[in-house]
Amino acid sequence: MQRKKMHQRLKNLSVAPQTSSITEEQRKQLCALLGDVELSLLYKASVHGYQDSAFHQRCDHQGPTLLVAYNHSGYIFGGYTSVDYTQSGQYITDESTFLFSFQGKIPVCIKVNSGHYARVDDAGMPNFGQQLYFCYNNQPVVLNQRGNAFSVNTTTMYGNDSRLTECEVYKVKQMPQISAIHKQWRNVLWTANRRAQLMGLIRNYKPLVTSVSRVRILMIGPVGAGKSSFFNSINSIFMGRITSKAMSGSAGTSLTTQFRTYPVKDGREGKPLPFVLCDTMGLEEQTGAGLDIEDISSILQGHVPDRYKFNPTSVFQPEEQKASRPASLKEKIHCVVYVIDATKISLMSDKLQEKIASVRRKVNSLGIAQIVLMTKVDEACPQVEENLQSLYLSSYIKSKVQEVSSRLGVPVSCVLPVKNYSQELELELNCDVLLLTALQQMLNFADDYLDDVCSMEDKPK
Repeated sequence: MQRKKMHQRLKNLSVAPQTSSITEEQRKQLCALLGDVELSLLYKASVHGYQDSAFHQRCDHQGPTLLVAYNHSGYIFGGYTSVDYTQSGQYITDESTFLFSFQGKIPVCIKVNSGHYARVDDAGMPNFGQQLYFCYNNQPVVLNQRGNAFSVNTTTMYGNDSRLTECEVYKVKQMPQISAIHKQWRNVLWTANRRAQLMGLIRNYKPLVTSVSRVRILMIGPVGAGKSSFFNSINSIFMGRITSKAMSGSAGTSLTTQFRTYPVKDGREGKPLPFVLCDTMGLEEQTGAGLDIEDISSILQGHVPDRYKFNPTSVFQPEEQKASRPASLKEKIHCVVYVIDATKISLMSDKLQEKIASVRRKVNSLGIAQIVLMTKVDEACPQVEENLQSLYLSSYIKSKVQEVSSRLGVPVSCVLPVKNYSQELELELNCDVLLLTALQQMLNFADDYLDDVCSMEDKPK
């Protein structure tokens, strides 16, 4: 009788519904860490059992996998490996491996430390760096062995609560990167003639209003999105070599601490081109950090001087005499460009999104033209990384353009994907075409603004 009950219990367990415990929003956030992927549930400990044999039966030879664990304190955390589980007994080197933990809505990643093995491919339950063991000893627990492969703070990662309520493993499948339409969803000529044509249009551009000799384009965006890198890239094209005049990088806080106006010369001895790129401190979601909304208002209205050093705890106070009179049109901003990292769109916090929305409301009230520059498209899509000319064939990049449009409330036509120069030593045609196309559109939008705010008398006869 006892054996019959046990058999029935196992039977019920085997047919129990295998449904994911992560929410749709959490799934989207995890997919955003991995690129254009699809997650399919392979193993669920509450259904298949916490035994290592059950895990290997369902998860071996499945390619890249994502482990998601849940504990009694409500933490959601886990790890990713791009190398199959095979019970080979080998130490696995996998630079793609990372641990993650949801902190609020956003999963925070912890990469494997350089020079360390990602895991041991043994017959037991999953381990990461022989440091973090999930379902240790076939029990619903996580064990931290305090190794050096990952810089883990267990208090932050899972609240030091080792008791698991669930453990799931997902197969990570890369989605096809090329749209089924088999044609570009935007028309671009990837030719040297087109690059030369764009450079000629920009060199010969004259602002619509005679009192403005150079249009002023303001770059706004989160820390590390690529504002300063865009200036460096445009400067490189016209200098004919890679340059690094504006400070750029990937620090956690803004490397730009001053308001900078960057004119661009047409070659080393050439004349200044008819635009100025204005760089600002990066936007940060925390209160009292990054660029303040009131500072942006002062910049837009032409009151902030070049090289003014921002103070996140104190807004810019223009001189009383200057504040009492409106700045001339040539001192104001004529086009605003929001710079957004394509790899972090889905991870944008509500606070940062609201901060950008506040900026947009201020820019809208002044009637200034606005564009979104979507950077790092090569990092967001492997197909584009392999061949930049596939940018406008990529359904994934198209979905990211649509997501930016929706999140920021701008038309899709105003979202321009680009790749800045970051690690290249030589100029590349495809990069140049995208960057120059974006700059040309900025000049067009600046003219739209000038046309809107100026009377007919200000325009050339």
